[in-house]
Amino acid sequence: MTEPRTHARAHARARDRIRAAFAEAGVTGWLHAVDIDSGAQVDAGADHPVVTASVHKVCVLVALHQQAEKGRLELTEQAECPPDGRTPGPTGLSAMLDPARVSLRDAAYLMMAVSDNTAADLLLRRVGLEAVNATTRRLGLTRTHAVQTFGEFVATLKEDTGHAGPQALADPRVLARLRALDPASTNRSTPRDMTRLLAAVWRDEACAPQHSAAIRRLLSLQVWPHRLASGFPFDDVHVAGKTGSAPTLRNEVGVVEYPDRGRYAVAVFTRAASPAAILPAADAVIGTAARLAVDALRS
Repeated sequence: MTEPRTHARAHARARDRIRAAFAEAGVTGWLHAVDIDSGAQVDAGADHPVVTASVHKVCVLVALHQQAEKGRLELTEQAECPPDGRTPGPTGLSAMLDPARVSLRDAAYLMMAVSDNTAADLLLRRVGLEAVNATTRRLGLTRTHAVQTFGEFVATLKEDTGHAGPQALADPRVLARLRALDPASTNRSTPRDMTRLLAAVWRDEACAPQHSAAIRRLLSLQVWPHRLASGFPFDDVHVAGKTGSAPTLRNEVGVVEYPDRGRYAVAVFTRAASPAAILPAADAVIGTAARLAVDALRS
């Protein structure tokens, strides 16, 4: 019994240090981390309902590949993307000015690598929200649900902030009424559900092996190093993940792989006390918390 008790103490210490790190960074945070092979886990609010924001693009990606596996679409299908009606966003097709034509699999790349909102909604038009929800149900993600497109998510932010725009976020009354910050009103999940999804992808349980490998490849191509990956600054440790952001919210889920074949699914969701768009400490604590959790799992 000594070894399980030792692990339990280590995980409890990690949980305390994770909560302290969140507090020092000025955020409220929720985390779940799991050893994909042994099932050992660290829980710091793992079942708390959270707004997924762009993290839900992982669910869209898995649904896309499940549909392809069933023969309901071809990943090489071409989709037209005219300039008008694109979902707002700072990257990818959302930021481009000219008509574009892209395959579904290349739209998936843009959705995951640079969190392109237009690419995500292009895929949602092809796959459908119900297929995304059917995918999460099938994988046992009982607390995960998509209720809107990414364009609809952005639209609620604009509606709820009114004519004042982003400046209105300085008013606590405005923040309190944002539907985009309420898990009951938008796309939602829990940290535990998201690590379950990632573990299924890494174990080839979400899709056939070739499709799971394609999903893992796209997650590994994300360009943002300032959250989850910042906790693992080593050439021989590989991090694949997906961020998600909204006013006061900073999230990332991903898998950390070590050269000894250890692999750990981690989901970190945070809400900052400040509505500022740039909060380096709030970004960095995602990596710090993830590293504390993974170190405990490896102890």
